[in-house]
Amino acid sequence: MPFGSLWIPVLVSAFAVFVASWLVHMALKYHNADHRKLPNEDAIRDVLGKANLAPGMYFTPHCTHAQMKDPAVLAKFEQGPVAMITSYGKGMPMLPKHLGLWFGLCVLTSFTAAYIARHTLQPGAPGMLVMQITGTVAFAAYNYGQISDSIWKGQPWGNTFRHMLDGAIYAVITGLVFKAMWPAA
Repeated sequence: MPFGSLWIPVLVSAFAVFVASWLVHMALKYHNADHRKLPNEDAIRDVLGKANLAPGMYFTPHCTHAQMKDPAVLAKFEQGPVAMITSYGKGMPMLPKHLGLWFGLCVLTSFTAAYIARHTLQPGAPGMLVMQITGTVAFAAYNYGQISDSIWKGQPWGNTFRHMLDGAIYAVITGLVFKAMWPAA
């Protein structure tokens, strides 16, 4: 089956997920629990501002693997705080840039689902099988990075589960679009 026959479902499913994500974040509001306000925020912002952090990720206390057994480093970890900080550039977040990148990820996810389905299914395949294959690929793409963030970056598991609920919604949408638009035999 030529891949060209799948570009329309790729773009339609990406757009449908993009719209669904807007609805999830703007209407349902359950992601409001994802971020907490720092205690004494102004004092912490003042210290971080004086550090003039470049955009990037920072870890404190910072050490190399070789230093992890150093008693002074161990004491810093025991004393706390232990934190991972993501610093953006100054100014309001570039929402159009982030939305464009998100839409790009939606297209890449749908493209990957179509690619795998194209190599495992034939034109005229049963709709539920099409939905199962494309939805499973989409579920993995939208969710598994969240689990990694909880394991390695300290993202609270509650955040991960909320994002995985989103990913399940997006996977169903992706699967439904491919089911509806899968080429006939």
